[in-house]
Amino acid sequence: MGRDVFEASRAARETFEAADDALGIALSKLCFEGPEDALRPTEIQQPAILTTSIALLRVLEEDLGPLDAGYVGGHSLGEYSALVAAGALGFEDAVRTVNLRGRLMQEAVAEGRGAMAAIIGVDVDVVEKACAKATEDTGLIVTPANFNSSNQIVIAGDAAAVEAACECARADGAKKTVPLAVSAPFHCELMEPAAKKLEPALAALDFASANPPVITNVEAEPNADAARTAGLLRQQVTAPVRFTDMITKMKALGVDRFLEIGPGRVLSGLIARIERRARRANFSSLAELEAVREFVRNENEDAD
Repeated sequence: MGRDVFEASRAARETFEAADDALGIALSKLCFEGPEDALRPTEIQQPAILTTSIALLRVLEEDLGPLDAGYVGGHSLGEYSALVAAGALGFEDAVRTVNLRGRLMQEAVAEGRGAMAAIIGVDVDVVEKACAKATEDTGLIVTPANFNSSNQIVIAGDAAAVEAACECARADGAKKTVPLAVSAPFHCELMEPAAKKLEPALAALDFASANPPVITNVEAEPNADAARTAGLLRQQVTAPVRFTDMITKMKALGVDRFLEIGPGRVLSGLIARIERRARRANFSSLAELEAVREFVRNENEDAD
């Protein structure tokens, strides 16, 4: 993950080296060589994805100059990448913070207690009804955690309640429910202990105004106000990721091109379901650089 750009770009190398120094571990070696089991803990996975995403961004900036984006955003952890991209948070601070965030989220719930699952093929009302019914029946916690598209919603909470909500959703027309291989039930009330412990670390960070504004997970609205950022990131730990609303909001603000920067292309796929006519590109490896150059060139020509 990220090895090709590390070997080809000075800016990418400096990014990985800065992450290694900030954490005091060979994060770059884990990204490039594994083993996969060592990358799986969320306290390692979160800074690894953040570092790879920013390394890819630096490669584009090295090649094309500053990207003229109207807005930036990210999904959960990706909001930290968006803040770095917008100049609102220093990269080293972001790496250290997501490392802590991952550890606290992992520690918040005992192993085996929590679960997450994707419910596919029904709308939000059905999912919310299924969660409410499961909570009533079990006395446990389960709520929507990721609004990924109109017919893909992830739920999180106590394992028994998640299973019950999935059964309710299938009975009410869901095409399928898919248990997710995650280490903790993220973005639900069970993460409150993590949010509380993360709060002092967020308060100590030196946030700047975001330029361009960040479309936040919690509100699905643009935010450039440095004074609000720590509070929004604190809320984000327990609140659902409103990705569908984020993309819809960007569209309403005039965005018709989306460039995903980071390992994989999951978000590009979700955007295709939310705004089918939106033009999309993603940059996850050096092999895609020429296509991204063309995508950005066309954008600039359209702007002219």
